[in-house]
Parts: sequence; structure tokens; C-alpha cells
Amino acid sequence: MRVDVVEHPLVAARLTVLRDRGTQPPVFRAALRELSTMLIYEAARELPAVQHTVATPLTPAVGSRLATVPIVVPVLRAGLGMLEAALGLLPEARTGFVGLARDERTFQPHAYLESLPANLADYPVLLLDPMLATGGSAAHCLNLLAERGAKGMVLVCVLAAPEGVAALDAGDFDVRIVTACVDERLDDDAFIVPGLGDAGDRQFGAV
Repeated sequence: MRVDVVEHPLVAARLTVLRDRGTQPPVFRAALRELSTMLIYEAARELPAVQHTVATPLTPAVGSRLATVPIVVPVLRAGLGMLEAALGLLPEARTGFVGLARDERTFQPHAYLESLPANLADYPVLLLDPMLATGGSAAHCLNLLAERGAKGMVLVCVLAAPEGVAALDAGDFDVRIVTACVDERLDDDAFIVPGLGDAGDRQFGAV
């Protein structure tokens, strides 16, 4: 499984803002949106494209457009903070949603919403979730997408834990991971260390 860590001074700067415990929700949301734009730019680098001719003010020129409308799938609720960036870069994209809640005792995901196209066989799919921790939520979503025919999926996450990367690798998913950083480890509560805390709470407040 391929893991692309996006190394760039601007990526590192926005990630630092997200890590800072003193960053308030409005600033956190803005930094997440900006960082997501950079990650999704990289995630979209290998989307299939086709050439076509356009008329410039001077002469015809060969241009390019995406071959197929992509599907972006934020994982609720934390992935909502990445959706605006995705649609800003890919305004033609369709959007699906998966809602997951984590059982704080078992750390396993519980699905409360699945809103996805029935057939994803012909569409590039970008799965948006800020944190890849145990890999349970990502695996659940990737299975849902694969059941609908998705191939060559891209998981875009701000941070990944080695345990989560290993879990997806062991699951033999047809997925590429694009992230700003692979952190050190998970703690006993399955939070990424050093991480940035709970990405949903940092954006929207604790529930």
C-alpha cells in the first residue's frame, strides 16, 4: 500500500497550528481547510484526464480536463472540515457521506449514516477523514466503497498513526493514503500521539 507524506513548508505550518492546544475553533477550521486544500491537490495529481482543444484569443491550444467526475466522501463529523477544500478544487465532484461514531470502550466504529451512490465502479473516490488512528473507521468506509465497486481509492487524512497504516495494509485495500504526517503511535485511548486531539471537537466543540 502506498503512503504519500506531503512534505512542504506550508503543510508543516498549517499542521503546527492544528496541533497547538491553544488554537481556537475558528482558526482551527481555517487551518484545516487550507491544509486540506494542499493535501487534496496532491491526492488529485493522478486523477485520469483527457485532452481537448480550446480556442485561445490567438490560436487553438490543447488543454486538459478530468476524464470522470470524482466522488468525494467526508467521514462525519470531522471530515466535514475537509469538504469545502475538496469542492473548491473539484467543483464538479459528487459528494457522498458516511457517518461514524466511535465506541469509546472498544474503539470500534458504529455507522449511523451511509449516503453513497449505488455504483462507484467508474468513479475516482477520495475519502476524507482528518485522522487515521486504529484504522477501524477507514476500513469500514473502504469496505463500503469497495462493495459499490470503487477501485483505486485515495484516503486523504491530516495525520496517520503507524497502527492505522498497518491495519489498512493488512486489509489489502485498493487505496493510496495521502497525509501530512505519520505520527509516533497511539496511546491507550487510541488517540494519535503527539496528534492534535479530537479533530471533531477541535472544529465544532465537544458534544
